[in-house]
Amino acid sequence: MALPVETFFLHPESHGTLQQQIQQMIAQGILSGRFQQGEKLPSTRKLALHLGVSRITVTIAYTELLANDYLTSKGRSGYFVSENAPSPPNFSPATENQEAVDWNRAIGRRFGASVVPGKPQDWAKFRYPFIYGQADPSLFDHANWRLCALQALGQRDFSALTADYFDQDDPQLIEFIARHTLPRRGISARPEQILITLGAQNALWLTTQVLLTQRRRAALEDPCYPALRDILSQSRCHVTPVRVDQDGLPPDAIPPDTDVIFSTPSHQCPTNATMPMDRRRALLERARELEAIIVEDDYEFEMSFLKSPSPALKSLDTDGRVVYVGSFSKSLFPGLRLGYLVGSEPFIREARALRASVLRHPPGHIQRTAAYFLSLGHYDALIRRMGTAMHERRRVMEEALAAHELQVSGRGAYGGSSFWMRAPDRINTEELARRLHPKGVLIEPGRAFFAGDHQPQNYYRLAYSSIPTTRIPEGVNLIAQEMRQIH
Repeated sequence: MALPVETFFLHPESHGTLQQQIQQMIAQGILSGRFQQGEKLPSTRKLALHLGVSRITVTIAYTELLANDYLTSKGRSGYFVSENAPSPPNFSPATENQEAVDWNRAIGRRFGASVVPGKPQDWAKFRYPFIYGQADPSLFDHANWRLCALQALGQRDFSALTADYFDQDDPQLIEFIARHTLPRRGISARPEQILITLGAQNALWLTTQVLLTQRRRAALEDPCYPALRDILSQSRCHVTPVRVDQDGLPPDAIPPDTDVIFSTPSHQCPTNATMPMDRRRALLERARELEAIIVEDDYEFEMSFLKSPSPALKSLDTDGRVVYVGSFSKSLFPGLRLGYLVGSEPFIREARALRASVLRHPPGHIQRTAAYFLSLGHYDALIRRMGTAMHERRRVMEEALAAHELQVSGRGAYGGSSFWMRAPDRINTEELARRLHPKGVLIEPGRAFFAGDHQPQNYYRLAYSSIPTTRIPEGVNLIAQEMRQIH
């Protein structure tokens, strides 16, 4: 029986080359049971005409499926689903059975309620995505990243790809961080003082687990990175939010019984404030008085395109009491999930042991690919290209915000990729976000950044990392128009 050509179609969100999409379409049809063993496929000419592709593309796809025994060829008769093709799974879900487990009783600790809602998965479909931390495909160096990934797949790097490092990391990546990345922040560290993590958030989780217990107290900025508040809540430690001012975290406001201080001195999240050098020294002195540890999250120092960033707090630390958190996820792409911890050797040793017990180590291939991308100069070229683009987008956004008299609460002296905004007191920015959604505008309401029961409702964040420069003025105009309509 011949399969009608109308049953074949390429999904609009498919990835890869046309040849790969056709292979995937047919393989999924076989694995799902839609295409049965022995059924005849359309001729290469008919399928090519139906899909609007070249005949050679379909022929190559058929040939690959033939080599993998998904298809078989019968001379002039054409191509058929092979008798040896994988059979679809044969199982019957137990739809009639009802679970006997009382999960409300069985679950010992709850995590789902505290998770901050993520960004829409389809954010790229919006015309005006003023959202933070997403990669811009027009800026990223796909070609060289792909070449580095292929290089990391080579025979020379076979052990880096396949070996179980247990609690260790790729030595090439560690060496680059120690010799090139950290010195830019004024930090000197030995390999034994560096640990690769699955992004900055994983680094913060490891740090919290190692340093805090139910009897200890953590001080964190307010407003702050919402996921950090969730991490601290899960650790069951005592938490004191400390309201930031125009210079970031005020050391004098840190409670006397604090054990760990979490701070973003170079680029406060989300207000973009940069802590002056005098306050940084005061913060170190306050931590010394309390015998506390400081966790410095330096998540966006690469985006300092207006002027050179201040030295990291870690570079001023003479006591070894600062734990430094860095990340490549913001400067490369968030899906990379690659960050690092820098700290005194006893701390890193414990964090390494905890990481090994949970996930052993981040994938070797990802580490080696990143090592090549960094060491071959592609990373620095990418940062320069991003800096140029962010500088222009920031200029255009500043002009648009000024033209519509929208209030900027924090803009960042060194650069960054967002503005911290304050709407009139009458406006709930969560409602504003809902009203802008149908118009293709995405903004980030600010309530989730604040602690306590009386969170301000009128703050929001506008990022320019994911929106083309030409769309910024119209997007800001739509925000201003919607604000005027809210009474």
